[in-house]
Amino acid sequence: MTRANSKTSSVYIRVDPETKAQAEMILNQLGIPMSNAVGMFLKQVVLHRGIPFDMTLPDASPIAAGGLTKEQFDAEMQKGIDDIDAGRVVSAADVEDEMRSMSGR
Repeated sequence: MTRANSKTSSVYIRVDPETKAQAEMILNQLGIPMSNAVGMFLKQVVLHRGIPFDMTLPDASPIAAGGLTKEQFDAEMQKGIDDIDAGRVVSAADVEDEMRSMSGR
C-alpha cells in the first residue's frame, strides 16, 4: 500500500496551553507540524513497545525563576509562604554556619 492510499485516523488530545505553545515554538523551528510530531511519537511507541524515553524523576535542582511562567512562579512563591506559615524555616545564621562548615572556614 502506498502512502497516498493509506488511511488515517484522528487522535484528539488535551494539553495545557503553555505546554502546547512551547512545543509549537520548538516544532516550528524544526519545521515539523504538530500532527507529524505526534505521529512520530506514536510510531516510536510501537517500535519500542512502550514509551520511547526513560520516565524518571529529574534530580532535584534549583529552579531558575526566569524559566517559569507567571503561574509557575506564583505557585513556587506560595510554597515558600506556606513553609513560613507552617514554621518550616531556617535562620540566616544557621545557613551561614552550614555554608562555613561546608567550605571548611
